[in-house]
Amino acid sequence: MSPFIALVLSILSLAIDAQTPDPLQKYTISAPGINATFIPYGARLTNLYVNDRNGVPQDVVLGYDDAADFVRNDQTVHTYFGPVVGRYANRIKNGTFTIQGVTSQIPQNDNMGNDTLHGGNVGYDRQNWTVVAANASSVTFSLLDQAFEGFPGNVMTYATYSVSAGPRWTSRLVSIPLDEPTPIMLANHVYWNLGAFVDPAGSTVLNHTLHMPYAARYIQIDNIEVPTGGIGSVNRNDNSTSYLDFTSPKQIGRDIGSAINGCGYNCTGYDNAFILDRPRYSGPEASDLSMLTLRSNSTGIQMDVYTNQQSLQIYTCDNTNGTIPVKRSQQHTGDTTYVEKYGCVVIETQQWIDGINHPEWGQDEYQIYTVDSEPAVVFAQYDFSIVG
Repeated sequence: MSPFIALVLSILSLAIDAQTPDPLQKYTISAPGINATFIPYGARLTNLYVNDRNGVPQDVVLGYDDAADFVRNDQTVHTYFGPVVGRYANRIKNGTFTIQGVTSQIPQNDNMGNDTLHGGNVGYDRQNWTVVAANASSVTFSLLDQAFEGFPGNVMTYATYSVSAGPRWTSRLVSIPLDEPTPIMLANHVYWNLGAFVDPAGSTVLNHTLHMPYAARYIQIDNIEVPTGGIGSVNRNDNSTSYLDFTSPKQIGRDIGSAINGCGYNCTGYDNAFILDRPRYSGPEASDLSMLTLRSNSTGIQMDVYTNQQSLQIYTCDNTNGTIPVKRSQQHTGDTTYVEKYGCVVIETQQWIDGINHPEWGQDEYQIYTVDSEPAVVFAQYDFSIVG
């Protein structure tokens, strides 16, 4: 590292330390028909309210009422409720990769030490981000990553969240490498339930209708959910992968029973990376078309996702087991409601998982960044509406 870069990093670090507020302080932003709350810990979304078909605001994301519970969760079961995950989201095979002849080893914190998940033991989700700016409708956080978890080089990241009439929530994650070539792949890790637990059908996402019109391919995985290098089709002639086919709208629960080992060994459900093949009149990183539509019959709330990323990881909360209560805003009966199996769905907008270990995929330009390259930008826009 050059003396100049070292000096810059020292100044940035001192400035950030001086500005870091209570990492659990809540920042709420609002616009007509929507309000959202965030905390600096993990640059994390804790609440998001939109109106249902009756005009009643419903909180459609999972989390905790007490912000300190996010820290306690990360120290125990580590569910990743609502944060930014990185420096590299999802899994890295064997926790290792090589860039320009230099091999890095990242802590293998998943599957009994066989791979790295969401950036290692202490990823971006467990960092205290700095509040750079905040007003009535937007908030921006920053994080100086000084080679956290053994990733090469230093990276400056900004997370800007805004809400607007529509209603719409927009997330922009911008990462700038400061010295060495490095992989960067961030994602928002939000747990959604558009049914908001308002009735028995709304207590899971099995009745949610999911549509991913441009997701006809997926990344094949082994029994610990690490990519094998294979690319599969969701509509093979033998119908063996038809349970993965959401190119036409269908309820999540319709074929989930056929997703045996689809989310790892002895697991039934979805935890899959779908490749987004945009039509020729669009572009590989265009955000002009909805890549995903999700809706709940319980509330009538529909969400359309627009993104510049080339993949969507869909996880249907296959491992939740009824031990975590939903927030007070989501308690609609006299008895306490808990997050049951399939009680939510995570939608990660990202690039192809473990692409840094599969050069044959041609993903390097979207995952490896240098001081001379464009910054890494993850754009995601969530538009809400009412149907039915």
